[in-house]
Amino acid sequence: MFLFSGSYMQHMESKNDTYVSEFLLLGFSEDPELQPLIFGLFLSMYLVTVLGNLLIILATISDAHLHIPMYFFLSNLSSVDICFTSTTVPKMLLNIQTQSKAITYAGCITQIYFFTLFVVLDNFLLAVMAYDRCVAICHPLHYTVSMNPHVCGLLVLASWIVSVLNSLLQSLMVLWLSFCTDLEIPHFFCELNQVVHLACSDTFLNDLVICLASVLLAGCPLAGILYSYSKIVSSIRAISSAQGKYKAFSTCASHLSVVSLFYCTGLGVYLSSAVTQNSRSTATATVMYSVVTPMLNPFIYSLRNKDLISALRRLLGSTPGKGPVCPPQKSCP
Repeated sequence: MFLFSGSYMQHMESKNDTYVSEFLLLGFSEDPELQPLIFGLFLSMYLVTVLGNLLIILATISDAHLHIPMYFFLSNLSSVDICFTSTTVPKMLLNIQTQSKAITYAGCITQIYFFTLFVVLDNFLLAVMAYDRCVAICHPLHYTVSMNPHVCGLLVLASWIVSVLNSLLQSLMVLWLSFCTDLEIPHFFCELNQVVHLACSDTFLNDLVICLASVLLAGCPLAGILYSYSKIVSSIRAISSAQGKYKAFSTCASHLSVVSLFYCTGLGVYLSSAVTQNSRSTATATVMYSVVTPMLNPFIYSLRNKDLISALRRLLGSTPGKGPVCPPQKSCP
């Protein structure tokens, strides 16, 4: 990859009159009085995100009763959420602290690569988790066979491969672009669309690839989620007892909340960018799915989840010796 990057950099130097060494991230506000408030707010959200998701990961690893597919996928989602937030927030905090808006060209491309990687990976993991709940509710007798450790590992691996290939393609295509003197990005990180629109060269191919990738890599997982929940709803409606319906629905309520939050905030970003020309308002909307959603996920999944709460308590040493409600099942890798 680095050899490719070097050849692309040489190609860019030959095309540009002025070599691009850095971009300027304008952030949310240029008002100096607001910078301490923004710094404190984002530092708090970042620490809560990292701590909350890290506790979920440690709880699922340390408790043998949580070595089942649902928590295997949840720990993967928590890992991705930590990386997702770490791609953008630390650099923004550093810029505020040092009173600098600059990000190097290499740093900008790196942000584009990892942000694109983790946002697509989030999409696929949410779809995989919906499929897991669909199999558990619609085909409970075949669940342990259908969602065996090998299948779980393959689903996560496939999600990573598609996400990495897409991110690599998008990043390499940005490296081919020529940039002029206007290098100000009205955002708190190097967002792919914003960077592409700063280019002096023709961006038709970039826009086409971004559009196709967005439709396929966001649309397909969403379609899978909607299909899984349509099957889940049909199965729940077929259950005769109200208690049985409630128990079945409660196993996927947390996931449904996270999916709704992620896709609704993502849709809000798209609509805000389409309706208004103010890029700062788009940046504010982006915070919802890139920072707030990863921060809230651990709380949503822990809410009313007795098994996870018990594991967290044992991890923190509050209630040693008390086991979870559910029986152990075959673990994922």
